[in-house]
Amino acid sequence: MLREIKEGHFNLAGKILHCWEALKDNWFVYVWDGTDTPPNAITSMLEDEINHPLPLQLESLPLPRDVLCTLPTVGSILRIAFELPIEKNHLNVLKSGKWAQFINIRLKVYAGLWYGVFTSHSKLRHTPNEDRLIAERQRLYDDRISLKSRNMPIGSMPQSIDSLPESLCITKVNHDHVRHLTLMDVLTHSEVTAKFKCVVRVVAAVPYQGEKFCTPAGKYMMRLTLEDPTARIHAFVVDEDGETLFDGYPGTANVKRKLNRLLGVTECDDSIVVNDRPRNPAWVSVCIKSYYVSKSDVWGSRNFRIFDTKIVDGP
Repeated sequence: MLREIKEGHFNLAGKILHCWEALKDNWFVYVWDGTDTPPNAITSMLEDEINHPLPLQLESLPLPRDVLCTLPTVGSILRIAFELPIEKNHLNVLKSGKWAQFINIRLKVYAGLWYGVFTSHSKLRHTPNEDRLIAERQRLYDDRISLKSRNMPIGSMPQSIDSLPESLCITKVNHDHVRHLTLMDVLTHSEVTAKFKCVVRVVAAVPYQGEKFCTPAGKYMMRLTLEDPTARIHAFVVDEDGETLFDGYPGTANVKRKLNRLLGVTECDDSIVVNDRPRNPAWVSVCIKSYYVSKSDVWGSRNFRIFDTKIVDGP
C-alpha cells in the first residue's frame, strides 16, 4: 500500500485514475489506493527557496482543473513516470478507473515528493475488482471515509489533532467546530472564495530572512508552502493575519523562532540554527482562505492565505 512505501523497488496495487502527457513524450500515470504516502524529510536550504522554490507538483504544469476535480480528495495520488519512451497505443492498457498491480516499479523522492518509475524491468497486471487484494483496499478506504477523522493524515500522526502531546501542538485556530479538510478538498472546491481548516506541514517560507518578514510599511508579507498527503499549495501571510499568527510584532528574533518551529528547523540551546540538517516539519492545524485577485479571471488568479491561526509559545 502507498502508506508502506519506501525508496527502492516495490510491488504496488492501486487504481489507475488518469494518464497525462505533461510534456511531449513525458507521460504520467496517476495511481491511488486510498492510503497516505509517508511524509519525507525536506533537505532543501530555506535560503534557496526564493530562487529555487520547492515544486508544488512533479509535473511541469498542474493538471487541468476539470481533470483535477475528478480525482479523490482523500488519500495520496502517486505519479508514475516511464523510464523509456512509450508509444501512445500502448497507453490503451492503462485504463482509468481500473485496478492494477505494478510489479517491480522503482520508488523515489524528489524535493520531498514521492513518485514511481516504470522501468524496463517493471510489469503491469490488470486486477479485477473482485480480487481479494483489491477488495481489501476498498474495504480499508470505506472504513476510513466513514470516520470523522477521514481527512487526517493516516500513519503520520494521531487521528485527532487534539490528541497530540501538548508540546507538539504548535498552532491554535479559532474554528474548533469546523471539520478538517484535505488540500485536495481546497483545490477542487466548487467556489473560488471559501474558507477551510486543514492539517498540514509547512515545508518552506519566503522570505526566510528575519529582517524581510515585513514590508517597508511594517506589515507582514510572506509566502508559506503547505503540504499534506494529497497536495501542496502556496499560502500567503498578510497584514493582520500575520499579527494573529505571530501574536503581534514580538521582534525579529521571536518571529524567526516561531517560524522555525513551523518549518522543523533545528535550533541549539543557544538559539543557533542548524541549517545543514534535514527538516521534518510537524503537522499543524491551520485555517486557509481562498480568494481571487482579478474579477476577469477568478480561477486563474486564485490565491490562498492563512487566517485565524496562531503559533503558540513553545515549551
